[in-house]
Amino acid sequence: MRIVLDLQGAQTTGSRHRGIGRYTLSLAQAIARQAGEHEVIIALNGLFPDTVEPIRAAFDGLLPQENILVWQAPGPVRELEPANTWRRQAAERLREAFLASLKPDVVWVSSLFEGLVDDSVTSIGTFTNLPTAVTIYDLIPLLHREHYLQNPGVEAWYLRKLDHMRRAHLWLAISESSRREGINCLGLPEELVVNISSAADARFRPVQLPADRAEYLCQRYGLVRPFVMYTGGIDYRKNIERLIRAYAGLPEGIRKAHQLAIVCSVQPTDKAVLERLALSQGLAAGEVVFTGFVPDEDLLALYNLCKLFVFPSWHEGFGLPALEAMACGAAVIGANTSSLPEVIGRADALFDPFDEASITAKMQHVLIDEDLRADLQRHGLEQAGKFSWESTARRVLDAFERLQRARQPDRGRVFCCKPTRPRLAYVSPLPPEKSGIADYSAELLPELSRHYEIDVIVEQPEVADPWIKANCSVRSSAWFADNAWRYDRLLYHFGNSPFHQHMFGLLEQHPGVVVLHDFYLSGVLAYLETHGIIPRSWSQALYLSHGYYAVLERFQSGDTADVVWQYPCNLAVLQQALGVIVHSHFSRKLAVNWYGQELANNWQVIPLLRLRHTD
Repeated sequence: MRIVLDLQGAQTTGSRHRGIGRYTLSLAQAIARQAGEHEVIIALNGLFPDTVEPIRAAFDGLLPQENILVWQAPGPVRELEPANTWRRQAAERLREAFLASLKPDVVWVSSLFEGLVDDSVTSIGTFTNLPTAVTIYDLIPLLHREHYLQNPGVEAWYLRKLDHMRRAHLWLAISESSRREGINCLGLPEELVVNISSAADARFRPVQLPADRAEYLCQRYGLVRPFVMYTGGIDYRKNIERLIRAYAGLPEGIRKAHQLAIVCSVQPTDKAVLERLALSQGLAAGEVVFTGFVPDEDLLALYNLCKLFVFPSWHEGFGLPALEAMACGAAVIGANTSSLPEVIGRADALFDPFDEASITAKMQHVLIDEDLRADLQRHGLEQAGKFSWESTARRVLDAFERLQRARQPDRGRVFCCKPTRPRLAYVSPLPPEKSGIADYSAELLPELSRHYEIDVIVEQPEVADPWIKANCSVRSSAWFADNAWRYDRLLYHFGNSPFHQHMFGLLEQHPGVVVLHDFYLSGVLAYLETHGIIPRSWSQALYLSHGYYAVLERFQSGDTADVVWQYPCNLAVLQQALGVIVHSHFSRKLAVNWYGQELANNWQVIPLLRLRHTD
């Protein structure tokens, strides 16, 4: 099997020196070590030239240098700059064409959510249909949009990447928690989402620091007493404010005998906010220490020196700092949410991250109970031993092999030369229009996009749904009337309201499949006629669908509403449609009653499914 590893996760400015970069490089090295008879090829982005040689060096002795290839694309392509759009689109196609030229059995995209502010190029299924595996680190921005997707440009980029993620053939989750997020939030097929887990770097281990080295480090970072340590970044979900308040809630004697060390880079504005918070909670200067950035060598030492490591983040994809601390022999406690229970592996080491009293109580218990602390240290070393890059790489290779067996008929096939998904024109009202069909379409489109390249055709001043704006071209009905020939499929969503008035003329000129949400279309046709929008439209539909007597009733009835409710007036739409989809067998029964058995013979019944909304 030929495995191509896209290692941009170890190249980009946003990920190279962070957890994703370390994860990407460590896992790729483990895959190379365990590849056996499989051929491993590394693909690197030439827009990051300073990263190429370090990555080559990292694989020296693991792979032949000729298996490390660099592809080129025009730059800049960073997505936050709209002027780069054409270059980004070209670069996505060039990258996929290059990967296809390698004739891989599987491509691993190490980090899909890249390219917002740098020149990373990641895509799936834009120009090829390569068997592709992608890593799921977490879906935190999707699940907490109000905090992470407030910027429209960031939101559009993130939702576009989610669309690409859905097109993959295999999903590699870094924890069972992340795996469940992919299944539950993106609707990914459960059997193809694999928990491959993670591991700590081998350098994180118990070390006996010389006394002078320990003293030097403590002085350097302002640590003059036994300390409770946190590391992992300053972010809303990291829960640092609640940690500081919880620490302030410790009994004064315990608090005065210790310090709280926030070990990570902190922006000056964030540091000032946190320092004011500490003062407001009655913490004196020096009780909370902000070390700033520490190199890995010092981080290893601090893990070994801390009396307690606390990880209060309420949402993680994995929670690597907790594992690193355990691997160093630290007593570790953490939140009882997301992935941390499976990483820490001990119920009595967990607390409620949303309850300051719970955090305080757990810290106090471990700080004053030496036996418990020693037990947690022993447990941590044992638990950390269950995670290794070798076992993660083995899970990845097993998943690749299963994917290859499942796709065996595709071997030898050329995966290039044309877009992989047919082009679909999707004609429907969309949010913010006050229509149930608009909301239905907003939920359906992300799923359809797995199979089609979609343009939405609307007759409304704006489309509000962020996913649609990020992933679909929005076209007017006038534009569509001149360009319908560009599409492989046309799909019309008909309902009995003025939101659908433009569709009658479009369907007549450009037939397609009709989703008949309402069997009766008499209401919208009566509206078009009585408001002078399309003169005689209702009368003509009455005559075509139901004959002269129905037209006579329309003009002789004392209340035309009675005629609207009596006759469906939909025969022209049904005859012009290339196919009809309805949501219930009752609609088919109505068609048989009005027009005979033959008309509805080939209709498809698809139940009206909607997403379940939870608070």
